[in-house]
Amino acid sequence: MKILTIGDIVGENGVKKFKEELPKIKEEQNIDFIIVNAENSAGGMGITTKIFNDLLSLNVDVITMGNHTWGKKDIFSFIDHPKLIRPANYSKGVVGKGYGIYKCKNKKIAVIDLIGRTDMNVLSDNPFTVVQEIIKKIKDECDMIFVEFHAEATAEKIAMGNYLDGKITAIYGTHTHVQTADEQILNNGTAYITDIGMTGPINSVIGMEKEASIKRFVTSLPERYKLAEGKCMLNGCIFEVDDEKCRVININRIIRK
Repeated sequence: MKILTIGDIVGENGVKKFKEELPKIKEEQNIDFIIVNAENSAGGMGITTKIFNDLLSLNVDVITMGNHTWGKKDIFSFIDHPKLIRPANYSKGVVGKGYGIYKCKNKKIAVIDLIGRTDMNVLSDNPFTVVQEIIKKIKDECDMIFVEFHAEATAEKIAMGNYLDGKITAIYGTHTHVQTADEQILNNGTAYITDIGMTGPINSVIGMEKEASIKRFVTSLPERYKLAEGKCMLNGCIFEVDDEKCRVININRIIRK
């Protein structure tokens, strides 16, 4: 089985790039299951009803969110859709769900969404203890467990990978929008990569217009971010899973420009 994970879609041009590339990737790589992060898909912050429906029309299996989950008020009208998950360690009582269990080729795949706490400016519960509780609850209900860790700090992501090694099938990072080259199978069999990158404008600062981003750093003054224009790239990762052992046997990063 091949599971495709797509890095943060940034803006409407990122959505367009995803639409263009997905059919090619599915055919070339024989993809069985698709997880896509869409928390930046609408204007760089949040997701709209239109974009959500566009992604569903492409037969995406799971749509994940992050620190910009609530960026567009539209989301409250479809937050309970079974294919949409938001970080599981948001404060208790928050609408939506943090994980789902999905069927694919006679297997049950659990997908858990988490958000980091280092330099994220989001009030959340401890992702380490929350994910442990979820795994304990669902481990006998599924064949595979995939964790998306939407976090800023590399150290927090690596720590989580080693914390979950042997307990889940794979863990991959999102949020930094820069694909890392550290894909590996950890000591106890869990597949890991720090960040799978973004799907958005190439000539940019992580998807945003360069001039505004640079001005913020040079002057230390607030400057409104603006989506960059121009050619886009698609970043993601394919996890090839042994169907019998339900373990990842190969990890392939994807960069489409």
